[in-house]
Amino acid sequence: MNSATPARTVDAQRLQTLIGEIFSAEGVPAADAARIAECLVLADLRGVASHGVSRLSIYLERLRRGMVERVPEYRVSEPTPVAALLDGGNGLGFLTATRAMDMAAERAGQFGIGMVGVKNSNHFGMAACYLLQAVEAGYAALVFTNASPAMPVWGGREPFLGTSPFAFGAPGTPPIILDMATSVVARGKIRRAAAAGEPIPEGWALDKDGNPTTDAQAGYDGLILPLGGPKGSGLSLMMEVMAGVMTGAAFGGEVRNQYERFDAPQNVGHMMVAFKPGVFMGADYRERMGELVSRAKASTPVHADQPVLMPGEPEALRAEERRRSGISLGAADLEMIANEARTVGVDASAYI
Repeated sequence: MNSATPARTVDAQRLQTLIGEIFSAEGVPAADAARIAECLVLADLRGVASHGVSRLSIYLERLRRGMVERVPEYRVSEPTPVAALLDGGNGLGFLTATRAMDMAAERAGQFGIGMVGVKNSNHFGMAACYLLQAVEAGYAALVFTNASPAMPVWGGREPFLGTSPFAFGAPGTPPIILDMATSVVARGKIRRAAAAGEPIPEGWALDKDGNPTTDAQAGYDGLILPLGGPKGSGLSLMMEVMAGVMTGAAFGGEVRNQYERFDAPQNVGHMMVAFKPGVFMGADYRERMGELVSRAKASTPVHADQPVLMPGEPEALRAEERRRSGISLGAADLEMIANEARTVGVDASAYI
C-alpha cells in the first residue's frame, strides 16, 4: 500500500479486527483493544467519520508519548448508593466511558437510576457508542462530556468552551439516539476538511480575528460557532458544570487539546446517567413509546420520498447498510492505518 492507494470499500468486521490487533500490539489488553476498535468502527458505520478510524494515529501517538495509560489504575468512590465517581487513571476515554456506563446501569438496575461522574479521562469518541451500550441493556441514558476549548462563551471572542455533545438515548422501535454537538458542526468535521484541503460552509467558524471564514484550517485555528448562538453556548456551559466542575476534572478552558498538547494528560470529564425507562409507567412505557414514534412518523413529510425518521434512525439505517456493503475509506486513511499496523508489526493486508 502506498500514497497512490485509491479510496476503496472495506469489510467492517475485518477493519474492526485489524484496529483491535493494532491496539493490542501497542500494549493495550486484548479485551480493551477490542472495545476501542468497536467504538471507532461503529462511528464510521453510522456515518460519523470525524470520530472513526481516521483518529487512530492520535490515540496511538498519545499512548506512545506516555500521555495516556495503556493499563490505567481505576479508583471509585461512592458518595451515595445511586452515584459514584470514577477516576479514570488517565486511561483511554473509550474504556473509561464504557466502564462508567456499566456502573451507572448497574445502579439503575437496583435503584431505578444511576449516575457516574468521571475525571482523569481522555477523548471518548462518539457519545452514541455509550447511549447504545445503555439502550441495548434496556436503559435510557444521558451522556455528557467536556472538551478542549474551541467555541467562545456567548459574548466572548476567545476559545473557552468545548464542542461537547448533548446525548440522550431511550429504548424503543426504533430507539431514540440523540447525539449532537453543541456547536454548529462537530470540530472533527472541520479538522477533516482542513486535512483534505477542502473548504467549509460559511457559518461554521470564524478565523482568529473573528471574521467569518470558509477556510477549514483558519476555522480550526480560530473559533467554531455555537449551535443556535447563546443556546449552544449555554448547553456547552452545562457540560462544563456536569462533566468538569462536578467531577473534579479539568474545566473552564483547562481540557488540553489532544492534537496539540503533549506536555500533560487531558483530564477530560464525563457524566453518565442511566435509568429504567419504565420507572414511572412500568410495562406501559413500551406501548407509550411506540405510540409516540407512530404519531411522529405519521407527520406529513416535507418531501414525499423522504419519510420522517427518529433521532439516530438515519445513522442506524446507514450502519445496517454498511455492515452489508462495507465502509468506504479514502487513500489517506488507508495509508495511515497500514503505516500504524506496520509500526507495531501487524500485516494490514491480511485484513483490508
